[in-house]
Amino acid sequence: MKPFTYERATSPAHAAAASARTGAKLIAGGTNLLDLMKLQVETPAELIDINRLGLDKIEDTPQGGLRIGATVRNSDLAADRRVRQHYGVLSRALLAGASAQLRNKATTGGNLLQRTRCYYFYDTTKPCNKREPGSGCAALGGFNRIHAILGASDQCIATHPSDMAVAMRVLDAGVETVDARGETRVIPIADFHRLPGDTPQIETALQPGEIITAVTLPPPPPGVQIYRKVRDRASYAFALVSIAAIVDASGGQIRSARLAFGGLAHKPWRVQQAEESLSGTQVGPNSFDAAATAVLAGARGYGANDFKIPLARRTIHAVLTQATQA
Repeated sequence: MKPFTYERATSPAHAAAASARTGAKLIAGGTNLLDLMKLQVETPAELIDINRLGLDKIEDTPQGGLRIGATVRNSDLAADRRVRQHYGVLSRALLAGASAQLRNKATTGGNLLQRTRCYYFYDTTKPCNKREPGSGCAALGGFNRIHAILGASDQCIATHPSDMAVAMRVLDAGVETVDARGETRVIPIADFHRLPGDTPQIETALQPGEIITAVTLPPPPPGVQIYRKVRDRASYAFALVSIAAIVDASGGQIRSARLAFGGLAHKPWRVQQAEESLSGTQVGPNSFDAAATAVLAGARGYGANDFKIPLARRTIHAVLTQATQA
């Protein structure tokens, strides 16, 4: 690990201004950043500690939703009575995402900003356009079992590792930010993470000198909430395919459905056409085929991850069957 300086931010605007300095990185829980520093994937010259900014509260909103501070720990969020009662998909996603020790340190903002677990991104001896733009993508012709089948590009086929972000996507969360001037904005979660395109090193819609202060949830939608994570082992592996679903059904008919996916793309994946195809559907043997086809339109495997396409289709059928039988 290379030497670095350490500073405690005194306000969100101070933290935002400090983060714009060359070589500066924010730190809260550090569960991802410290690993990357040890491997010298990240080599910050200074760390800005944001733990004392009072961003660790979960509050009710006037609209009937929740406002979750950026430094709320994952364990506190998953255990909150309001989250368990009204946003069960979020609580389950958090519990599926990491061990208790990591959840006790990991934060809401950091979870959204965590970086891919692509093997080649972590290996500084291999080319990676995300780590070193223009160097190439070793995963394209390498071992790509965990990699994307949707939304990828010739520059990068990495996936976003967060379980929490998938649940936030199905709940239509908003990401509150502040910049160095103290100006705030709310970024819809659908627009927060970027697909790789030609610039895989640019992962979010945050501007230089802009930081996350909170995530807001609208009032909970009606329906059964499910989070299913398919992985290589049960003990805290990253998702091969995950689905956050909210399905409102009665009398064998689906009134509305929301589906968000992890493990398939560079960002939490959601397809409006798939959800629309389910609305008004009478549940039967082939009721979910159109939705699965819409979700997987344009899907492409790269060899070792070809299996994700049929796996995703089967998981969609399983989750929707469970939701409509609840």
